[in-house]
Amino acid sequence: MRRLLPGILAMAAIVVASNILVQFLFGQWLTWGAFTYPFAFLVTDVMNRVHGASTARKVVLAGFVVGVVCSFVGTQIAGESGPLVTWRIALGSGLAFLSAQMLDVAVFNRFREGRWWRAPLISTLVGSSVDTALFFTIAFSAMLSFIEPGNDVGWAGEVLPMLGVGPAVPLWVSLAVADWTVKLSLAIVALVPFRVIVRRLVPRVA
Repeated sequence: MRRLLPGILAMAAIVVASNILVQFLFGQWLTWGAFTYPFAFLVTDVMNRVHGASTARKVVLAGFVVGVVCSFVGTQIAGESGPLVTWRIALGSGLAFLSAQMLDVAVFNRFREGRWWRAPLISTLVGSSVDTALFFTIAFSAMLSFIEPGNDVGWAGEVLPMLGVGPAVPLWVSLAVADWTVKLSLAIVALVPFRVIVRRLVPRVA
């Protein structure tokens, strides 16, 4: 439990912070939560490198439970246009988090024996891509409106130039692309703290 606790606390802090910060816009295409959530992959990768895949999966499951609780609380809080968190967003968030983080663990293991940066970079890039695709599709795609018929997400389907300058696409696609771009950028930035933390905890590993 001692080796699990730091990872669980870090993951829980990131999940809670992201659930709060996602309520606040950063520019036109992002929320502040987009800048905190990607560090969940850093926590998973550090735990995987230092303590192994089994421990990393337990940390992911703890983060999933915290996320489910946060989502449930959000569905019970009314905002100006309805609940802060709709059931589609809650479902998309939970499935995306669990799928992407577990995939991150598996991909990390596949590249574990390579150069120190390969496993965390590749696993985070793959996991982040799956996370973005699953969340935005489940939460906002018109094809999945049957999940929560009473939730009108017509605004997300409004066709606009991608990120204001590209080809015409549904708004949710622009939101997904912006989110994905931030995740990919932070995947590279996170290599620095990954190396520092791992070298401090297990000097012989990295």
